[in-house]
Amino acid sequence: MTTAPRRRLTPDQRRAQLLSVGAELFAAHPYEEVLMEEVAERAGVSRALLYRHFPGKRELFAAVYQQAADRLLAATRLDPAETLVQQLAQGLDAHLDYFVANRHAVLAANRVLAGDPVVQTIMAEELDALRTRLLAVLPLAGEDARATVSTVLKSWLVFVQVLCVDWLAEPTCSRSELRDVCIGAVLGALRPLLVVDPAPGWDGRAV
Repeated sequence: MTTAPRRRLTPDQRRAQLLSVGAELFAAHPYEEVLMEEVAERAGVSRALLYRHFPGKRELFAAVYQQAADRLLAATRLDPAETLVQQLAQGLDAHLDYFVANRHAVLAANRVLAGDPVVQTIMAEELDALRTRLLAVLPLAGEDARATVSTVLKSWLVFVQVLCVDWLAEPTCSRSELRDVCIGAVLGALRPLLVVDPAPGWDGRAV
């Protein structure tokens, strides 16, 4: 185990350092095995200083997960110049990249901390932001259709979240198959509601 040398940092720099160390530990170990003492030791700070920034492990985890959600939203770019399938595939790939690299953290957020209101709010706000972005690129017939499509997207995003978490815990298909199941599910649900086919000729596989 490596310990960072002690050095003076501004409060913002120290917080960023602690978040980085926390993210590494939550990614590498199950939530129950991550100790605040180890976070402090790896960061080269006292436990008192760590607790001034984060009162407990849940608060540290929530901050780590908020940072991850912000980065995922930044990485999920819906480009109207691309087809809907390409946009969906890009967004799903960005999330799956994070889920695979941070399996323990994702399982902790969705299972161990399933009752934590702060963590659940972070995930809900990210899903709402993704739904808003998808609504902006879909060919809608009017406000009535918008309300219906919005409800469908909300349910689909929850479906994707549950499916991906289950897949992380026990992968029963390949990653590409998982992604294409998610895309196929939303296309099947949206086709009756849109003015044009959102993916004409799609054969069930995102290239």
